Amino acid sequence: MTYVVTENCIKCKYTDCVDVCPVDCFREGPNFLVIDPDECIDCTLCVAECPVEAIYAEDDVPDSQLQFIELNAELSQEWKPIIEKKEALPDADDWASVTDKKEHLQR
Repeated sequence: MTYVVTENCIKCKYTDCVDVCPVDCFREGPNFLVIDPDECIDCTLCVAECPVEAIYAEDDVPDSQLQFIELNAELSQEWKPIIEKKEALPDADDWASVTDKKEHLQR
Protein backbone atom coordinates (compact mmCIF):
# COMPACT_ATOMS: atom_id res chain seq x y z
CA MET A 1 0.00 0.00 0.00
CA THR A 2 1.13 3.54 -0.71
CA TYR A 3 -0.07 7.00 0.22
CA VAL A 4 -1.91 9.32 -2.14
CA VAL A 5 -2.22 13.09 -2.35
CA THR A 6 -5.79 14.10 -3.15
CA GLU A 7 -7.72 17.14 -4.34
CA ASN A 8 -7.35 19.20 -1.15
CA CYS A 9 -3.73 19.89 -2.11
CA ILE A 10 -4.61 21.61 -5.40
CA LYS A 11 -3.80 25.34 -5.33
CA CYS A 12 -2.42 25.05 -1.78
CA LYS A 13 0.72 22.95 -2.11
CA TYR A 14 1.77 23.15 1.50
CA THR A 15 5.03 21.23 1.73
CA ASP A 16 5.11 20.31 5.42
CA CYS A 17 4.80 16.67 4.29
CA VAL A 18 8.02 16.87 2.30
CA ASP A 19 10.08 17.71 5.40
CA VAL A 20 9.16 14.49 7.19
CA CYS A 21 9.42 12.06 4.26
CA PRO A 22 12.39 9.74 4.87
CA VAL A 23 12.62 8.60 1.24
CA ASP A 24 11.88 11.76 -0.76
CA CYS A 25 8.86 10.29 -2.56
CA PHE A 26 7.09 13.60 -3.21
CA ARG A 27 7.02 15.16 -6.66
CA GLU A 28 6.16 18.79 -7.35
CA GLY A 29 3.92 20.26 -10.00
CA PRO A 30 2.91 23.88 -10.53
CA ASN A 31 0.11 23.84 -7.94
CA PHE A 32 -0.04 20.29 -6.55
CA LEU A 33 2.14 17.59 -5.02
CA VAL A 34 2.00 13.86 -5.69
CA ILE A 35 3.56 10.81 -4.10
CA ASP A 36 5.55 8.36 -6.20
CA PRO A 37 3.99 4.99 -5.33
CA ASP A 38 7.22 3.18 -6.23
CA GLU A 39 9.20 5.24 -3.70
CA CYS A 40 6.70 5.49 -0.82
CA ILE A 41 7.51 3.17 2.08
CA ASP A 42 4.15 3.60 3.82
CA CYS A 43 5.61 5.26 6.90
CA THR A 44 2.51 7.48 7.49
CA LEU A 45 4.60 10.46 8.62
CA CYS A 46 3.26 12.77 5.92
CA VAL A 47 -0.39 12.24 6.81
CA ALA A 48 -0.27 14.11 10.11
CA GLU A 49 1.81 16.94 8.63
CA CYS A 50 -0.66 17.91 5.91
CA PRO A 51 -2.61 20.97 7.11
CA VAL A 52 -5.44 20.37 4.61
CA GLU A 53 -5.76 16.61 5.19
CA ALA A 54 -5.02 15.80 1.54
CA ILE A 55 -3.01 12.60 2.11
CA TYR A 56 -4.61 9.18 2.52
CA ALA A 57 -3.50 5.58 2.57
CA GLU A 58 -4.41 4.10 -0.80
CA ASP A 59 -6.99 1.82 0.80
CA ASP A 60 -8.61 4.77 2.60
CA VAL A 61 -8.93 7.22 -0.28
CA PRO A 62 -12.55 8.46 -0.34
CA ASP A 63 -14.62 7.19 -3.25
CA SER A 64 -14.88 10.70 -4.68
CA GLN A 65 -11.07 10.91 -4.80
CA LEU A 66 -10.18 7.50 -6.28
CA GLN A 67 -8.97 9.04 -9.54
CA PHE A 68 -6.07 10.55 -7.58
CA ILE A 69 -4.50 7.12 -7.09
CA GLU A 70 -3.82 6.87 -10.81
CA LEU A 71 -3.06 10.59 -11.07
CA ASN A 72 -0.32 10.34 -8.41
CA ALA A 73 1.24 7.38 -10.24
CA GLU A 74 1.10 9.17 -13.60
CA LEU A 75 2.35 12.59 -12.53
CA SER A 76 5.09 11.18 -10.29
CA GLN A 77 6.74 9.94 -13.49
CA GLU A 78 6.59 13.41 -15.06
CA TRP A 79 7.35 15.79 -12.20
CA LYS A 80 10.64 16.36 -10.40
CA PRO A 81 11.29 15.37 -6.78
CA ILE A 82 10.86 17.95 -4.05
CA ILE A 83 13.07 17.27 -1.04
CA GLU A 84 12.82 20.44 1.03
CA LYS A 85 9.94 22.42 2.43
CA LYS A 86 8.99 25.53 0.46
CA GLU A 87 6.52 28.32 1.01
CA ALA A 88 2.95 27.40 0.18
CA LEU A 89 1.34 29.07 -2.80
CA PRO A 90 0.55 32.75 -2.09
CA ASP A 91 -3.21 32.23 -1.90
CA ALA A 92 -3.06 28.74 -0.34
CA ASP A 93 -5.03 29.74 2.74
CA ASP A 94 -7.85 31.04 0.52
CA TRP A 95 -8.01 27.69 -1.32
CA ALA A 96 -7.57 25.43 1.70
CA SER A 97 -11.29 25.02 2.36
CA VAL A 98 -12.44 25.01 -1.27
CA THR A 99 -13.81 21.72 -2.60
CA ASP A 100 -14.09 20.45 -6.17
CA LYS A 101 -10.75 21.87 -7.31
CA LYS A 102 -9.66 19.21 -9.83
CA GLU A 103 -10.35 21.55 -12.76
CA HIS A 104 -7.65 23.87 -11.35
CA LEU A 105 -4.91 21.23 -11.40
CA GLN A 106 -2.02 22.41 -13.54
CA ARG A 107 0.15 19.80 -15.17
